[in-house]
Amino acid sequence: MQHRRYHTIARLCLILLFISTVTKSFGQKADTGDKMTVYPSAKEFIHIQTDSGQINKFIDSAVFYQGTDTLYCDSLYQNITNNTIEAFSNVRVVQAGGTQATSNYLKYVSAQKMAYMRGNVSLTDGKNILICDNMSYNLGTKFGVYDNSGTLKADSTTVTSYRGEYNVKSKEARFTGHVTVTDPHYYTESEDMGYNTESKLTRFFAKSVVKGDSGKTQIKTSGGSYDSHAGLAYFYTHSTIWYDGQYIEGDTLYFNRASGYGYAYGNVIAWDTAHQSTLYCGKAVYNQKKRVLLATVKPVMMQIKNTDTFFMRADTFYSAPEIKIKKDSSFKMAVALKQQMEAAMKVVAKADTHLVAKDAITPANTDKKKKKEKKKNNGISAPNLVLSDTTLADTTAPIYFTGYHHVRIYSDSMQAVCDSISYSQSDSMVRLMYSPVAWARNSQITGDTILMQLDSNRIRSIYVPNNTFIVSLAGPEKAQLYDQVQGKILKGSFKNNAIENMVVYPDAEAIYYSKDDNNAFIGVVQAKSDKIHIVFGDQKIKKIRLQTDTHQVLTPLEKADLPNTKLSRFKWQQDRRPKNKEELFD
Repeated sequence: MQHRRYHTIARLCLILLFISTVTKSFGQKADTGDKMTVYPSAKEFIHIQTDSGQINKFIDSAVFYQGTDTLYCDSLYQNITNNTIEAFSNVRVVQAGGTQATSNYLKYVSAQKMAYMRGNVSLTDGKNILICDNMSYNLGTKFGVYDNSGTLKADSTTVTSYRGEYNVKSKEARFTGHVTVTDPHYYTESEDMGYNTESKLTRFFAKSVVKGDSGKTQIKTSGGSYDSHAGLAYFYTHSTIWYDGQYIEGDTLYFNRASGYGYAYGNVIAWDTAHQSTLYCGKAVYNQKKRVLLATVKPVMMQIKNTDTFFMRADTFYSAPEIKIKKDSSFKMAVALKQQMEAAMKVVAKADTHLVAKDAITPANTDKKKKKEKKKNNGISAPNLVLSDTTLADTTAPIYFTGYHHVRIYSDSMQAVCDSISYSQSDSMVRLMYSPVAWARNSQITGDTILMQLDSNRIRSIYVPNNTFIVSLAGPEKAQLYDQVQGKILKGSFKNNAIENMVVYPDAEAIYYSKDDNNAFIGVVQAKSDKIHIVFGDQKIKKIRLQTDTHQVLTPLEKADLPNTKLSRFKWQQDRRPKNKEELFD
């Protein structure tokens, strides 16, 4: 009985001694309402006076409080002199709101509310959990940092990295060094990225690759944002997106999977594997669901089939599903396509004024200058642009393509210029409109409109419905001798991308230079006929045959007024002819 009484008195003295030392050490901070307190639950207490200060040791089931934060551990050492605590074995920190952290060891600096945790560390807000070997955790800001590999698990998403930061309050995380993200819908590799466990928004700050949609989608970027759940992507560094056979890259990319709307700015390259075509431009706006595309700023289209490559340049390119026109005429189709493109351009021009994106996430630990720069470029909001009413926009509908203003075309076998051009998949017809000029080797063709039928990127036939004029060099360029034919309509056929023969009718006229069997000039022939048949050889006029109601006059070469031997529509336009594919990219 006496022994028990002595034990009780000793324990009471022990508690009074602890309270007096705590009050002495922390009494100056009592007005903060956030005092350090050790609950007297430990089975053993030891007070030590050392050269470096006073230390209280609580052995077996120690509990520590500071404000609303509680620390549980097997043993706790309290350094009264420097206001630090060391906790050993089964360490658990519990905070208001459900936040908990566990580890094998913890060192706590009360002045900064910093906890340095080692061994089997975990940090959870009750829903998401961060696991690592070492972590620095601020109990006041609820901000944790690890630098020796860690894993964040948020719902079905798992993120691993060499170094990481996690803010329990904002749900914002930042990962660097060999970052991988595993999710049922996508997989990511990065060297520096941010992730919000609540919004599921990912931010990229270094080289990164995102793969999703069972391999159909692949994104490569080093700066931007990606919301996998909402299907929003915005990248402000040169990036690439591969989506189900469609490829696009540019200095700035935006895509909204729900609406199908997207845009690309700066060094844009878009590749369509189905049609083997590549678009180069400075700016592209598109709606994937409606299959609508508009490209501006020096756009060049390249199409490759077999060994043939076809380049086209214009001020603006536009493509969309074809519209239906009853009793389709080529000219009527061309006008309708142009009207639809002009309407789309007005919508795009209006929408461009609203393409200033807002900042979605501010990355952790960036200075004010960087934050300001990010806010100018780093958002993922943009207008849901509908370029035109494409009610027939399905995967099977044929596409038409239009180039608008200052059109230039180059291929090895044919070159052309005009104001506008259209191409439709349904009939493989290219329509050159408004002052068109086409060249094939030494021959030049003009008319109000030029239509060319393609077959696997090769010209199969040509048709000029009005004001036809054909001119070809009859001799050396310095001699300035030209074979010429003009009339109302032209129909011609090609073989291996070379002109084979043409027919001009009605009211056909011709000026051509006749030669003898030794290929020497005899004179110049001026002829008229209701129909003229032209045969080509070696890419120049070989024979001219007059049919029905013919009239012709041969003038010896030495008596002919060669400088004025021209038909009324004569205009040699070699200065407008594209010389090579490189000049289309200037």
